[in-house]
Amino acid sequence: MMARFAAALLIPMLAAPAVHAASITNTDPAAVVLVITEGGQRVEVVVDAGASENLCPSGCFMTTPDGDRIGLDGGETIDIIKGSAVVK
Repeated sequence: MMARFAAALLIPMLAAPAVHAASITNTDPAAVVLVITEGGQRVEVVVDAGASENLCPSGCFMTTPDGDRIGLDGGETIDIIKGSAVVK
């Protein structure tokens, strides 16, 4: 519960401006937790089932539920499928 609260407070900071942010969609039937490291700050972001989030406007590293660590520039479209990230 506290992680969701912290993520809800920090997502707007990570997402602005969303024009150049990475778009992440969770296609899994359950929520997933992504670890976002941006500018030395590490934040856990919960993406609910079927939801999308815009993150990393100026680049970041994202750790997926299956443990993959992916560098993002901020313009990618990513789907979470069975815990893995598919970058388009």
